[in-house]
Amino acid sequence: MTLLDTCRIGARYDIVGHPPLPDILRKKSAHGADEVWEARPHWTRLDPPPTPGEVTALDINGAYLSALKTHLPLGTLEYSTGNVHSRRRAGIHLITPPEWDHHPYLPNPLGNREEPGPVWVTEPTLRLLQRLATEQYGPLCDPPVIHESFTSGATEQLFEKFRQALRDAREKAITEEDEVTLEYVKSMYSKFVSTMGESNFNRALYRPDWMHIIRSQAFVNLWLKAHKAHTAGLTVMRVMGTDELHIAGDWRQVFTEGRGVTQVKVKDVYTPETGRQ
Repeated sequence: MTLLDTCRIGARYDIVGHPPLPDILRKKSAHGADEVWEARPHWTRLDPPPTPGEVTALDINGAYLSALKTHLPLGTLEYSTGNVHSRRRAGIHLITPPEWDHHPYLPNPLGNREEPGPVWVTEPTLRLLQRLATEQYGPLCDPPVIHESFTSGATEQLFEKFRQALRDAREKAITEEDEVTLEYVKSMYSKFVSTMGESNFNRALYRPDWMHIIRSQAFVNLWLKAHKAHTAGLTVMRVMGTDELHIAGDWRQVFTEGRGVTQVKVKDVYTPETGRQ
């Protein structure tokens, strides 16, 4: 939080650390969850790849670090109804999601949700579904229907200097082979995201809406990488969690191997017949 405060000197937007929150963002019990669906992917292709060969499990570097660049609501969330969405606002939306007919080769952008009907989703999930309903993407689905929203004026730049400082420290640690600093930086941004919600370890921020949105942005970024591989003619075999993407085919034609935040690392190589090693 001290680093964040330092990075925000002279910033254009103020941080509202403890706004009043709608009930959908409050846990129903001490160990329960709130009503927001983050669309975490957990998908495995059932059919084998069309051509025999190895599958490479790729690790997406700095997933949460990259996800800090996302549309975040600045102030108190305001309630509205109707199938209307403003690109200048961000928050949480109750939607009826569209049907997804591409499950055999691409995961549902909504993740593994089995319960039908309306669901509260975050801004990144809504914007992804809206993008996939455009001609640029096929369209792959119909637009989601928005019923209710809790939103505020938003910006993508809220944590930008903070993100850049952590990115630069991460790259410097990699260049200097300083694994201690590298792990420290990783811990900083992962704990920053996990403790900005309801946590006794960070009393300066109580923004579960930001926590959900940043996590969802990481899942959206992973889904888009899967889609990029698919449109390049590769076979997507698994999409898991925040940073795991399994590809059959020459993935180096699409992704660059390395440790940078725009690159990927090889986690494992296996054949579909034997399973992951």
